[in-house]
Amino acid sequence: MDLEAGVEQLLAHEAIRQLVYRYAIAVDSRDVETITSLYVADVKVGNGARGRDAMYEVFDEMLTTMGRSILNVGNHLIELDGADRARGTVYCRAELEMGDEWVVQQIVYHDKYERHDGDWLFRSRRHLLFYGADMLRRPIGLELADAAEFTTGRGSMPEYWPTFREFQKRHGLVGER
Repeated sequence: MDLEAGVEQLLAHEAIRQLVYRYAIAVDSRDVETITSLYVADVKVGNGARGRDAMYEVFDEMLTTMGRSILNVGNHLIELDGADRARGTVYCRAELEMGDEWVVQQIVYHDKYERHDGDWLFRSRRHLLFYGADMLRRPIGLELADAAEFTTGRGSMPEYWPTFREFQKRHGLVGER
């Protein structure tokens, strides 16, 4: 790899990291306008809806279900798939005020990124949960989280990863959770 290509790769990695940080801070500050601006204009929202206006409605409603939040981004693996596309795996520890509970979530986002007009944006974010529980409760033995994995319970991680399932199987650890 030549110097120019290396610098471009470093700049892309840093811009994508900043995108993820901006998302976390925008969620905590309830800046729904910024959250939606971090996605591509034709983002798929669900139920056939597309676009930033639809995304705005989803976030505006979802963020009313909790009080304060603290999203702390950790590990971030970025894989470039060309000059304008990338994938990422992002760890996040979330602390959420939910009624009388202070819920801690350990999240993994599986992201797809695209560069539009020089800016890196989210194409999609998949929110997967290791666990979510009131901070006074240990995560061991939690019941399964609901399908959306946005609240409390045991999530689909780390079993979501094929390598984890294969490791468990190879060592006879299947079903020990």
